Amino acid sequence: MSLAHDDPTVPKGALVMAAALIALALVLTTATRLGWIPHAASPVAERAAANVAPVTERTLHFSDTADGSVRVADAETGREIAVYGEEGSGFIRGVMRGLARERRMNGIGQQQPFALTLWEDGSLSLRDAATGRVVELGAFGPDNRAVFMQFLENGDG
Repeated sequence: MSLAHDDPTVPKGALVMAAALIALALVLTTATRLGWIPHAASPVAERAAANVAPVTERTLHFSDTADGSVRVADAETGREIAVYGEEGSGFIRGVMRGLARERRMNGIGQQQPFALTLWEDGSLSLRDAATGRVVELGAFGPDNRAVFMQFLENGDG
């Protein structure tokens, strides 16, 4: 007598549920593409629609130094705000690496600064006017947001 189950068929109920799930996904995708269901709005569009104004903004230059550190400077005065070494803020490195990569892909240099903006709704964004890309810093959690917020709070990092 064998204890193994020899029937390899999948229960009909499981197949019906799988087919229903696939059909629902296709219907929702099609409805969104056709405009019947609105796309998720971006924070930039939501702020513009709600007329959310900036509370404060600071333009910053980020640059790599010879020793691998990241230098942060005020774009208006050129004054150094902070330097993060190899063991410094990995979050700043990660954000800036992504933005720099996009600039390189578009043949854009480091001359144009980034705009760090605190908005009336409490959101914090870093905008690259050279590429049009905006990074919503609050999306990465309060600790990572605070790393950039320090550049606005006391004016010199």
